[in-house]
Amino acid sequence: MERKKVQIDINEYPESFHEFLKDATIYDSSCSKEARVIFIDEGDGYYLKKAVKGSLKTEAELTAYFHKKGLATEVLAYESADFDYFLTRKVQGEDCVHHTYLENPKRLCETTATLLRKLHEEDFSDCPVDRMKTYFETVETNYRKEVFDNSLFTQKWQIGNRDETKAFADKNRHLLKSDVLLHGDYCLPNIMLNNWEFSAFIDLGNGGIGDRHIDLFWGIWTVYFNFKTNKYDDYFMDAYGRDKIDEEKLRLIAAMEAFG
Repeated sequence: MERKKVQIDINEYPESFHEFLKDATIYDSSCSKEARVIFIDEGDGYYLKKAVKGSLKTEAELTAYFHKKGLATEVLAYESADFDYFLTRKVQGEDCVHHTYLENPKRLCETTATLLRKLHEEDFSDCPVDRMKTYFETVETNYRKEVFDNSLFTQKWQIGNRDETKAFADKNRHLLKSDVLLHGDYCLPNIMLNNWEFSAFIDLGNGGIGDRHIDLFWGIWTVYFNFKTNKYDDYFMDAYGRDKIDEEKLRLIAAMEAFG
């Protein structure tokens, strides 16, 4: 997780956060245009995320839920004003794109797949978020907006043009079940390890109750993206357990993800 030392005006943040920001060394740790993330190097360390109003509510809710299960860091504050603000404690260790882990791809695949299987075996009966509802809504909304990009998925899952892909998704969406607790964006930067031991999951805004193949799709995709090869797919799927994997459902997820 890269950090760049920066200066900030604490008055750009609500007063309730000033006690954390005052006199602290600040680093920018953002990894997307949708949110600004700063690392507050004070005490054990904190992360403060700022994004469009309303956009961090689900992430804060699910991070707190995962924290109760020992799967995420502690949520210290969530505030929605002119923007959303979300404060958490620093997680010990490094994310899985740290060179320590990328240097051992087979072990990394086996580790992350095993962690995912354990997550999917968690009790989710009290989970506050139904992921599949918003998942299907996103496909419909972005289809109407003509948002479509299948370029990321052609190396493994062959899908057609926009209309063909939507027809395939519509015909088969009934196959997807709400039967596990999802991370929702199961990529290497969102899995924290401390000397190969699990530390926490981060960036849980797309999580909730849903179909395991969403996480499986991103788990396989992130390995390809980081190593530029499909040769580690089998290590990941074997470690997760092929008894729970349906290749056609992975193709279905690829079709739906083409709509953003």
